Amino acid sequence: MKDQSTSIYLDNNATTALAPECLEPMLACLRDVHGNPSSKHAAGMRAKELVEQARASVARLLNVTAQEIVFTASGTEANHLAILGALGVRPGKFHVVVSAVEHPANLSLCTHLESEGIRVSRLPVDGEGRIDLMELERLINDETALVSVMWANNETGVLLPVEEIARIAKAKGALLHVDAVQAVGKLPIDLMKASIDLLSLSGHKFHGPKGAGALFVRKRQRLQPMLFGHQERGRRGGTENVPAIVGLGVASELAAKDFAAKTAAMAALRDRFETGVLQRFPFASINGGMATRVCNTSSVRFGELEGEAILDKLDKTAICASSGAACTAGGSAPSHVLSAMGLSEAEARATIRFSISRYTTQKEIDQVLDVLGSIVKHMTAAAA
Repeated sequence: MKDQSTSIYLDNNATTALAPECLEPMLACLRDVHGNPSSKHAAGMRAKELVEQARASVARLLNVTAQEIVFTASGTEANHLAILGALGVRPGKFHVVVSAVEHPANLSLCTHLESEGIRVSRLPVDGEGRIDLMELERLINDETALVSVMWANNETGVLLPVEEIARIAKAKGALLHVDAVQAVGKLPIDLMKASIDLLSLSGHKFHGPKGAGALFVRKRQRLQPMLFGHQERGRRGGTENVPAIVGLGVASELAAKDFAAKTAAMAALRDRFETGVLQRFPFASINGGMATRVCNTSSVRFGELEGEAILDKLDKTAICASSGAACTAGGSAPSHVLSAMGLSEAEARATIRFSISRYTTQKEIDQVLDVLGSIVKHMTAAAA
């Protein structure tokens, strides 16, 4: 096994490294705070106090009240709670609108809902991954319970115009859920200004721990739980994962600190990387490069070279990135996001996603460009 401490990690949309500042509070919690937050004795009250401190930290990051934050075990659970919970409290409304480029977990849920009699409309995207707002308006009707869209695409980084989507959904009487798993910590989010009813996040996407997510539920918005119990104000049953929640709270505080400077630095590194790629490889292109994107994500298409082969060679030099192709039960299939954008199977398979973090350095970016130069040169020569 390679020494991960010496690797260059550019797969931060999959997961991020735990921020060092999160570790000690989590360890202290595991070591010293064993009470159940629902217990009324001193040990339980101490655990509850830590949960509520973390809830307040997440709320500040989004500019909402602490009472509007529901802790979950993951971003997927938060997304599913939003979609299923909204459907559960809107009887007579059996229609959901999503984009064609949503996370596979959400699209899988939609496929299941269709088998249960729910009608799902999938909003197409153009060649840059952008939606047509007029088409969205056309799709929403009196039976629409919910519009559910991701803010930042996990593969391309393309941003959907959630404020305009919110305006349309509200005018049509539909709720809006935003999957902000790839947006939190990379985009300024102020839910006092945006008319979003439900918003999901996941701690491990912005240097918090795995196993902790959250769902924002706007005040007075009802929600049917998936897990029944008294915890989380009756909206999500189950004993809270106190150490992970504590870590999520610390990660939220860190994300809010010097936010503009951190995101500007990530954007500058992303641009340096893309400029270097396009200068070295005239046949390369950036998927969604003409659209507005989140600051850290590059979806690079290397002509028709095999992306998996490039990734394998990168991995052998201790550089971590990911493919634009998703694995299915039947084998490796082209990315549904890139296919929705009109890419051919060969173009999709030639794509690699590079996603940086606030810990990525210019030296690392330049080193990756040098290694890529050598890899692609040899592959191009071999293919000639």
